[in-house]
Amino acid sequence: MQATITLLWYLVVAGPGGGMVVMPSAFDTREQCAAAIEEWKKQPVEAGWTVQCMPSAAAFLDGEVPEGTQAE
Repeated sequence: MQATITLLWYLVVAGPGGGMVVMPSAFDTREQCAAAIEEWKKQPVEAGWTVQCMPSAAAFLDGEVPEGTQAE
């Protein structure tokens, strides 16, 4: 039997004053999450705000952000 892991991707927003918020909706693929970040980049944003795509298994990554998942 082969085990299959399905990750959900979440948008994580961090502000310049610290803290972060996980957005309530999830994406089935990293590409969908990345597309949401591209839309976010089209809006004027104050300096210091960042958006990242984080997989649902991020707690097991020892704080490492997977390559290609962060936007500033």
